[in-house]
Amino acid sequence: EDAPKGGVAGSADEAKAVAEKLNSDNMVIKAQVLAGGRGLGHFENGFKGGVHVGLKTPQEAYDMAKQMIGFKLITKQTGAAGRICNKVAIVESVEGKSEKYFAILMDRTFGGPVMIGSSRGGVTIEDIAEEDPSAIIKEPVDIKTGLKPGQAMDMAKKMKFSTDKCTESAAKNIEALYETFIKCDCTMVEVNPFMETTKDEICCVDAKVGFDENAEFRQKEIHDQRDTSQEDVLDVEAAKFDLNFINLDGNIACLVNGAGLAMATMDIIKLHGGEPANFLDLGGGVKTPQVVAAFKILNSDPKVEGILVNIFGGIVNCATVAQGIIDAAKEVWGGSPKVPLVVRLQGNNVEGAMELMKNSDIKFILGDDLDDAAKKVVAEINKKK
Repeated sequence: EDAPKGGVAGSADEAKAVAEKLNSDNMVIKAQVLAGGRGLGHFENGFKGGVHVGLKTPQEAYDMAKQMIGFKLITKQTGAAGRICNKVAIVESVEGKSEKYFAILMDRTFGGPVMIGSSRGGVTIEDIAEEDPSAIIKEPVDIKTGLKPGQAMDMAKKMKFSTDKCTESAAKNIEALYETFIKCDCTMVEVNPFMETTKDEICCVDAKVGFDENAEFRQKEIHDQRDTSQEDVLDVEAAKFDLNFINLDGNIACLVNGAGLAMATMDIIKLHGGEPANFLDLGGGVKTPQVVAAFKILNSDPKVEGILVNIFGGIVNCATVAQGIIDAAKEVWGGSPKVPLVVRLQGNNVEGAMELMKNSDIKFILGDDLDDAAKKVVAEINKKK
């Protein structure tokens, strides 16, 4: 109840209907895009700002929504590609006396949830921390026992509300937010601004919530609302095959088994003057369907000019891995890939694996070790320049 009144619309007509229902002459419209910096962003059609305040009529809500829905919003956090705006929120404007900041995060340092508060809100917490570190209040919570009696009130007092009524209301909101954090398996609940209104009430004006993907099995209703249009297409595809994938800006694609090895591979590429195009970790098992999915993802990325496969066999037979790579290359490219494919294998039966690859119809460039493989993939790309 301590949030602005309003609703979400997926079209200009729906936006007008929400505004009519609000019956207010002071409304706010916000692009529902999963990125920060919306207010200072711009749409691909030239329309400025993903947040607009002071809307007086339903017609204004209609006109604004018409220029926002269906267009990409570009902000500091989205990069040049932007994020599609499929929905807008129209809410009643709230008059604030002061803006605070409150969040609950899972923090490895404390081994559990940490409440973070500040008497200064409305701007990013990073800016507050940089300008005045003493303005940030951190309060760890024992995940087994939960909030101690009076712990929420202590945090509310440190956030410096102007009246006892607001402090008490803030403490109740903090308790409710912590309950939500635990009940919904959240990794983050951030309210900014956590506002003290001119009516001496508390209003959670804007919020960001993150959910633990490992808890999807017991939070199906929440995770079913996932909007993949707000995510990188390649990230979504990788997740279908349990691949750990992060898209980067370089031109050398990496396909590795193990997160530590993936980090080392990216470092070695950079050391030899290359730029990694991604972080792609196949995990412990290297099976043909996974490699096929990985090659398809890398093949669909237009910025990839070379691929470096770095697999450590361990218990897995390297010859099995090599056959998987050969089969995947045939399925994805129908033979040799369009870009240089450098492979470095190490571990159990690596000799048999190398023999398989040398005798295959697929054009592989084999690396003796990781350093050699990284040098070779960088050199192949540099030949084209």
